[in-house]
Amino acid sequence: MRIIDAKGMVLGRLGAYVAKKALLGETIRIVNCESAVISGDRAHVFAAYKRRADRGIHTKGPFQPRRPDLFVKKAVRGMLPYKQPKGTAAFKRIRCYLGVPRDLIGKGAEQVPGASGTKVLHSALITVGEICTQLGWKPSRR
Repeated sequence: MRIIDAKGMVLGRLGAYVAKKALLGETIRIVNCESAVISGDRAHVFAAYKRRADRGIHTKGPFQPRRPDLFVKKAVRGMLPYKQPKGTAAFKRIRCYLGVPRDLIGKGAEQVPGASGTKVLHSALITVGEICTQLGWKPSRR
């Protein structure tokens, strides 16, 4: 089992790495999903995800998740052939969490090589938590 810390990681690079490892048969746990980042101009990124969330019919879909863990999981799903048996099996091996669950504390979460948000040339980095808050997610007060 591989535990990956998404804090400060670019979502697309993280998703591609996780999808590749899951297709190879590894079990992946992604923690701190709300701290993953997306690069780009804040207004354009918020507008793009708002447009995607408003598309379709509210009872039939397509649906855009508002919770950060499901948001990250759907981004990873887009990088898998999830309509084929091997993609479905790989998708079932991926779990995403808000924060770090108790059973994974101290297990040694790793960083994805080359996915750090500090290497992005754009100065604007938006966290997945901020995007989900704009879409209507209300974080629980613990």
